[in-house]
Amino acid sequence: MKQPYTIIILWSKEDSCYLVHLPEFPSQKFHTYGDYYEEAVENACEMLELLVEEYQQEGKSLLKPKNVQKTLQLI
Repeated sequence: MKQPYTIIILWSKEDSCYLVHLPEFPSQKFHTYGDYYEEAVENACEMLELLVEEYQQEGKSLLKPKNVQKTLQLI
């Protein structure tokens, strides 16, 4: 399922992996990771699906996706 949310992937030299941040879901700074970039992308998509499912099950309103300009201002 495609999700219209932002995925930010950063290399962490300290952790030796790619860290994934989902700015529309600010409960954590980093939501998942991957040893390889492709793995981080796959894990990010899976995490987004889980978060959306959780919000729907709990009756929470889904967060509105941010536009690129607003997202880049947060970095």
